[in-house]
Amino acid sequence: MSKVFVLDTMYRPLDPVHPGYARKLLSSGKAAVFRRYPFTMILKREVKEPTTHPLRLKLDPGSKTTGIAIVNDAMGEVVWSAELSHRGQTIKASLDSRRAIRRSRRQRHTRYRKPRCANRHRQQGWLPPSLESRVATILTWVNRLLRYCPITALSQELVKFDMQAMVNPEMQGLEYQQGELQGYEVREYLLEKWNRHCAYCGAKDVPLQVEHIHPRARGGTHRVSNLTLACEPCNLKKGTQDVRDFLKNNPDVLKRILAQAKAPLKDASTVNATRWALYERLQATGLSVECGTGGRTKFNRVSRGLDKAHWIDASCVGASTPDALHVERVTPLLITATGHGNRQMCRMDRYGFPRTGPKQAKSVKGFQTGDIVKATVLTGTKQGVYVGRVAVRSSGSFNITTQQGTIQGVSHRFCTLLHRCDGYSYQKGEAAFPPVT
Repeated sequence: MSKVFVLDTMYRPLDPVHPGYARKLLSSGKAAVFRRYPFTMILKREVKEPTTHPLRLKLDPGSKTTGIAIVNDAMGEVVWSAELSHRGQTIKASLDSRRAIRRSRRQRHTRYRKPRCANRHRQQGWLPPSLESRVATILTWVNRLLRYCPITALSQELVKFDMQAMVNPEMQGLEYQQGELQGYEVREYLLEKWNRHCAYCGAKDVPLQVEHIHPRARGGTHRVSNLTLACEPCNLKKGTQDVRDFLKNNPDVLKRILAQAKAPLKDASTVNATRWALYERLQATGLSVECGTGGRTKFNRVSRGLDKAHWIDASCVGASTPDALHVERVTPLLITATGHGNRQMCRMDRYGFPRTGPKQAKSVKGFQTGDIVKATVLTGTKQGVYVGRVAVRSSGSFNITTQQGTIQGVSHRFCTLLHRCDGYSYQKGEAAFPPVT
């Protein structure tokens, strides 16, 4: 079960507590709510010489979603977990749109500043904004959790696949490279590359087998560029045939397979481009950073009988993973990066000209768009209690987006602030089941 973070009166992190004990402290007045997301309490009395147990923060960075887990290595307990969804694609789309609008204005020879490209200098370690946002978002949450929880070590999945193990199995550590773990490295790479479905018939959610595009009987190799995934019927039907003979009546599928066999992994390249930047910034925290590979992560998860999820993968990162990992009833916090708005003063039409008036005040009646509020409406057609994100209006009549839908025209007089807008939206995930034994 996910635990609740606790701070003492000096804002020092204490051991997380069970939600039942947290409710008892809150109801008795011994503690108060310090933060809603992640839920954190602060005690109203001083704790002299508090005793804390060391915890490990584990990260499974991804192109779209990053898994986060706090694990007690001594007890094998997952204390807290989350899945962080990035907004890199949104940033890329916004930059593309801005570039297109600027280019359109320049081509029309309108009065506009000249392109400034000769006076730009990129600093060492520069990353594109869409990639920098991924690293910065992860670092933001690492620093937050360090403030709320007694974390003494970090673990990061540094590489998705151990390419050296696949290309050159003869390197040192023969038992590791050619043993059971090396098979997990190759299979994990192929699952990502071929989107977890049969390359020939497109079947999904079926057992997939590693198959040679150019068969071994005809001189094919074990290189990953010659491997794909196929369901058992397709694998048996192809046998030792060359892929061109096997798919001679289906040229579209043949063309797709040959192209995809050589195509790089976009998401994997995104992770590879940011992994070292993230690693260096994690080291700057002063904590020891353990590294692991995607193949080892999957090996740890499968050997412990755990389901597939980003936060579960995070809890299985690295060699420090306990032999018995307890994930029962752990509910991950689903975090989505939404940003803090934009600096654009007004909306543009398709030609790049203003189509709305300038921005109004960001804060209205003490609220701003993105705040999480609780609205208690006692009378009228909108009578009820609503909890969700608010969209402010200068008139003081707000819209509140809840899990059930959007409630329009709720007066600010009925709203109570629960959580100030911090650039993220939050939602509870599904609880994990006991591992299959």
